[in-house]
Amino acid sequence: MSENPVKARLAAGGVALGMNVRLARSGDVARIAKSSGHDFLFIDMQHGLYDAETVGHIAHTALGCGVAPLVRVRSCDDPNTALLLDNGVTGIVFPDINTSAEAQRGVDRAKFAPVGKRSVGGAFPHFDYEPLPVGEATVRINDLTLVVCMVETREGLENVEAIAAVDGVDVVHVGSNDLLLDMGMPGQFGSPEHVAAIDRVIEACAANGKVAGLGGERDLARQVDFIRKGTRFVTTQTDLRFLQLAATNHTASLREALG
Repeated sequence: MSENPVKARLAAGGVALGMNVRLARSGDVARIAKSSGHDFLFIDMQHGLYDAETVGHIAHTALGCGVAPLVRVRSCDDPNTALLLDNGVTGIVFPDINTSAEAQRGVDRAKFAPVGKRSVGGAFPHFDYEPLPVGEATVRINDLTLVVCMVETREGLENVEAIAAVDGVDVVHVGSNDLLLDMGMPGQFGSPEHVAAIDRVIEACAANGKVAGLGGERDLARQVDFIRKGTRFVTTQTDLRFLQLAATNHTASLREALG
């Protein structure tokens, strides 16, 4: 992989779309994401029952078909961060980032020096295991690796300007479900408070040269509105929900046609 398709899309001023992955256990999901117009996978190791080897196999397929395999780990201190990046993953989503110090800990785990403190593991599948000088490999991997920090609490929102200012953070991503829950407004998508929170993240990102992300919001019209306001890293839906929606619509149509 010569470039991260998400980074390339964002650098060109476009909107990167990702599929949340919780159900799929094979690399087929990467090809489906590609053919359905997605730029990245958002593989959920925070809430999904995944092991590192399974994620690695999905990531290898994603590398081969031009979809960026990103993984949401358990926290900014997840020890599997470097392991996943060593084995084909091209981006890490750190959940529940509340302070700039937590954002910095995530960067330190995901990036090689001089940006971070990640350990060098050797050959990389990103380059088909081509042996490269360490100095070249680490620079290229740093360029490929996307660091996403999720704002999911009132504390994180209050500190979003400082989080967005951390060197090495690429995207500040709103976790709408958890943020609304922490605000005492579970499920109130599109409420004035929800809109104001996303507006604040967009402004903080614009001021610091970072990308604003939107997650948890699944209403198409509101997604479009937030994209027009400035969010450019957006998760569309989960693989589980895509399957459920399509299956429900098809069986309902079939039963209706049969009378």
